[in-house]
Amino acid sequence: MFLSRKPLLLLTMSSFACAAPGHTASAQAPSYPARPLRFIVPAPPGGTSDLLTRVVSAKLASALGQPIVVDNRGGAGGVLAADLTAKAAPDGLTLLLVYTPHTLNSHLNQKLPYDPLKDFAPITMITQAPLVLVVNPALPVRNVKELVALAKTRPLNYGSAGNGSGGHVSGEMLKLMAKMEAVHIPYKGAGPAAADVVSGQLQYQFGAQITVGPFLAGNRLRAIAVTSPRRAKSLPDIPTVAESGFPGFEFLNWFGIVTSAKTPAAIIERLNIEIVRALQLPDMRDKLTGEGSEIVGNTPRQFAEFLERDFNRWGPVVKAASMKVD
Repeated sequence: MFLSRKPLLLLTMSSFACAAPGHTASAQAPSYPARPLRFIVPAPPGGTSDLLTRVVSAKLASALGQPIVVDNRGGAGGVLAADLTAKAAPDGLTLLLVYTPHTLNSHLNQKLPYDPLKDFAPITMITQAPLVLVVNPALPVRNVKELVALAKTRPLNYGSAGNGSGGHVSGEMLKLMAKMEAVHIPYKGAGPAAADVVSGQLQYQFGAQITVGPFLAGNRLRAIAVTSPRRAKSLPDIPTVAESGFPGFEFLNWFGIVTSAKTPAAIIERLNIEIVRALQLPDMRDKLTGEGSEIVGNTPRQFAEFLERDFNRWGPVVKAASMKVD
C-alpha cells in the first residue's frame, strides 16, 4: 500500500507545481505600459509648457519602452486639458502637465468640471522658479519700497500674461501687502507685457526670467526683486520681495505631472521613479535650469501635499483682490 501511494503523492505535488505559475500569471495585472501613452499639455506648441513636456516625454518613452504622444490642448487656462485627464481611464496611460493655474482656477471660476485635488493622482513636480519684478529703467525706482512709494504719488500700470496668471497674482499680492494702488493690464502673453514695460506704456511687471532675461541683459529693464522665499541662484544679487520689506511674500511658478485619480499605486511609483531619474541626467538639468528654474523631482506624496497647500493658499488672495478670469 505504501509503495503504491508514493507515486500518486509525487504526481499530485508535481501537478500543483506546474499549475501554480500559470495561476499566478493570470492573477497578475498586465505589464505596464502595454500601449503608447498620451501626454497632454495645456498650451499650444512652442511655449515653456510644451518644451518641458517634450523634453520629459522623450526620456520617459525611452525608459518605459513605449512611444508617448504629446497632445497640445490649450485654452481656458488649462481647464480643457485637465478635464480630459480627469475623465481618462485610471491606467497611467494619460499624463497631464500641470502648472500654477491648476490650483488657482477653481478660485477664479465659479465652477470647474473636476476637482483639482481629488480627481488627479500626483506623480512629481518637475521644476519651480520665481518671477522677477522688473521696472522701466527710466522709472526712479531701484527697490520695492521705492516702487510702493511712487505708487502713492502717481498712477501706475502693471502688466501680466493675463487674468489669473502668476504675474497677475503676484501683482495683486503686492498691492494687498503694501496697501498700494496700481492698475492691472492683462495681455495675451508675458512677452508683449514685457515689451510694453520696455516702451514705458507700463511701469512694471512680474515676469518669468525666460521672458524678461533678454531685456535685463540689454539694460532695457531693471530687476528689483524676485518672488521666491530666498534669492534665486540665477540672480544672486537681486533681493526677494520678502526681504525688501514684505515678509511672507512668495510666489513660484511650478510645473508638475499628474494622471487620473485611482490609478494603481504601483504605476504611480514606476512613473515617479523613471521621471525623477530622468530629471537627474546632466543633459536634462542643462535644458531645464538654463533660465532660472530649479529641478525638484519630489515624491507623489510630497507633490500632493504641495498641491493642497497651494490650493488653500490662493483662495483668500483671490477673494481679497476680487480676481476673476474673462
